[in-house]
Amino acid sequence: MRIDITPDQPALDTELRIRLTGFPPGERVRLRAEQPGWASHMVFTADDAGTVDVGRDAPTDGSYEGVDPMGPVWSMRRVGAAGGGGPVELTLTAGDASATVVRQRIPAGLERTEVTDGDLYGVLYHPAGATGLTTVVLLAGSEGGLHEEDAALFAAHGYAAFALAVYGAPGRPSTMTNIPVEYFGRALAYLRGAPAVDPGRVVFAGGSKGGEAALVAGAEYPEIAGVVSIVGSGVMTQGIDQSVFTGSFLDIMNTPVPNWTRGGEPLPYVPNVVTPALEKAVADGLPVRLRDAFEPGLALDVLDAATIPVERIGGPVLLLSTEDDGGYGPAYHRIAADRLAAHGRPFEHIVYPDAGHLVAAPPYGPTTESTGPGPAVTFEYGGTPAATAAARADAHRRVLAFLAGI
Repeated sequence: MRIDITPDQPALDTELRIRLTGFPPGERVRLRAEQPGWASHMVFTADDAGTVDVGRDAPTDGSYEGVDPMGPVWSMRRVGAAGGGGPVELTLTAGDASATVVRQRIPAGLERTEVTDGDLYGVLYHPAGATGLTTVVLLAGSEGGLHEEDAALFAAHGYAAFALAVYGAPGRPSTMTNIPVEYFGRALAYLRGAPAVDPGRVVFAGGSKGGEAALVAGAEYPEIAGVVSIVGSGVMTQGIDQSVFTGSFLDIMNTPVPNWTRGGEPLPYVPNVVTPALEKAVADGLPVRLRDAFEPGLALDVLDAATIPVERIGGPVLLLSTEDDGGYGPAYHRIAADRLAAHGRPFEHIVYPDAGHLVAAPPYGPTTESTGPGPAVTFEYGGTPAATAAARADAHRRVLAFLAGI
């Protein structure tokens, strides 16, 4: 009996092929997949040759349904403390057979440059020795900081990738308030001088608040060659007056502060609207959807002034939304899509049914948890595990295809 996992030492965003051979024909084969803090269980039936191909065969029982080559991974449930950064060791066991593959968060062959230039902070990855590459600038969401490992994964596909910190990083503001849009201009100026970068092919991309930021940057600097917003917003929304993971949730939501400034002056924004139903959910200790405080703001008179002038973006725009998004919700992207369509600008808007907010991360990680910790509350992100996993994988493929077309 044998388990084969290919390719060897893949990147974290690489789809795996998992095959089991040498089992008795027709036998029920119990497969366990595990990585630090997570595990899944499936039962397959070996074919007449004693083989199970996870990319061909559906389990008869277990953690997921249907044929899915990465089902054993995304269907994992938490069984302990998850591992930290670094490579992810995935082990598969069936009967007396076992195999382990190491999935790389930061693939080999990349150059890394930490950028600390005044208030500019980020990390640039690119294939070693490469020059003149299409470049993606990755913007984090309300969690702040930067997504360095995500940048490394994009760089492994042949791009330069700049994880740019907007707030919550060395030299940057500690809160997402009063962020000058000129900051994105300083990032572009740095990239123009980086040998690995083709300054005419720079794309801004982000998820959630980072998606809003990417659209803001593209509208402000039409030399940006394209914009990707994943579960983001076509309008400027209220800032965050303190770290999203500290303090009182209702205090944060009820404190109207601008997210963006230009020339030192605050730009208009749609404020949060804390309804009695949301207050009751917080008081009762129930999971809350930020969408419940966001969407009522779309009916306010400030909407027109706060809408991002996306028609100024100089290149194509990719908007990726999910129907069951516990964050902004697809209505926020539809505002951008309608405006782009009205001005005849190139764009694509994809809405994934049944998927939730957590689709901006690299694919092929566990998606069985749709809640997460907030400031004295639990956030509900929405989506079924299967739909969120499928949307995350498709979104990643679409972003790569978008970059290839720039």
